[in-house]
Amino acid sequence: MADSVLGDLVLGDQNLALRRRWWWTWAQVEGLGMQRLQLIERNFVDLAVAWRAPAAALMALPGIGPELVVSRDQLAKRLGINGVPLECPARLLLPTDPALPPSLSCLQRPPLELHWRGRGSLWGHLRRRRAVAVIGTRRPSPHGLEWAKKLGIALAQAGWPVLSGLAEGIDGAVHEGCLAAEGVPVGVLATSLDRVYPRHHSQLQQEVGKRGLLITEQRPGAAVAKGHFAARNRLLVALAEAVVVVECPDGSGALHGARLAWAEQLPLWVVPADTNRISAKGSNSLLGQGATPLLDPADLLSSLGSGPLKRFSPPFQETDSNTNHNLNSDPLLDALGAGASLEQLAQAIAQPLPQLAEKLLQLELAGLVEVAPDLSWRRRQNGLRFA
Repeated sequence: MADSVLGDLVLGDQNLALRRRWWWTWAQVEGLGMQRLQLIERNFVDLAVAWRAPAAALMALPGIGPELVVSRDQLAKRLGINGVPLECPARLLLPTDPALPPSLSCLQRPPLELHWRGRGSLWGHLRRRRAVAVIGTRRPSPHGLEWAKKLGIALAQAGWPVLSGLAEGIDGAVHEGCLAAEGVPVGVLATSLDRVYPRHHSQLQQEVGKRGLLITEQRPGAAVAKGHFAARNRLLVALAEAVVVVECPDGSGALHGARLAWAEQLPLWVVPADTNRISAKGSNSLLGQGATPLLDPADLLSSLGSGPLKRFSPPFQETDSNTNHNLNSDPLLDALGAGASLEQLAQAIAQPLPQLAEKLLQLELAGLVEVAPDLSWRRRQNGLRFA
């Protein structure tokens, strides 16, 4: 059953692989954003055809001017691309990928690309928005820091992936609490993966990438820009099932994130603080607008219920030889074949996506499977890891 289903999908996989390479190639064209790239693909059907299209044919599309065509031609000349698309870098998610969370595709400004590092199995949970975002100011009070760490611990113990931006203050504190409780942190960065901001979060960012997941829409080597910090809030909210604001002043990025959550009608919780604190003026104002006050982490967990990782307690405990033996005989491993996506596995063995995501995480933690750059899953051979 599994072999026949996966075999029928091989051609589709090859087409998808070629399409994402062409998407990645076009994404290098300076000045080309998501909407115009989608417009080009819709009108030419195949991005490979569009790459070789004459300037007049491209400029016939609305919003496509001569500057963009010149940029395409210069890129082709510089990279020596002659009908052969670029290879995609490792750990990259594109709008062409079925594994991309649908909530990101529905954004007013969807990400053109997502670079990531860490445990790829967590994407299965993020696709269903099974994570909780905790956000707040970079300059919190001791009360705010204490609450952030407490929330990180409580959410981790309840099996919830903990989303935050790895910024100074509340973001860093909630992930420190999550890690202390052996939980699963997810950091949505405003910088590229090869940068750390603030710099003293180097060890923290490394641990989040090792124990959980790091995500960014910034390419390697991208400069740090103020606008990137505001833009990443939309990604945080789009991946979350609920949002908690610990403490933030007026005009802060966290307050912007809270408003995005409200616009999506997500549960919005706010930790009340001293009304005399400037650092909490924005978050306190949300309470007056109808946000739910959070007086005890237990109230949040009572509303949310157990997280998708609750069965793994502690989630990173080493498995013994008997456990590994049982996992080695799991039928899911046989269904993987030479490699399969989450959707293909669901078709092959007739299991719901949530159960598959949890099982893949268990197999990943046991060192038996690993995720490829395009989020297909394969058995690890002789302990080798993907680049």
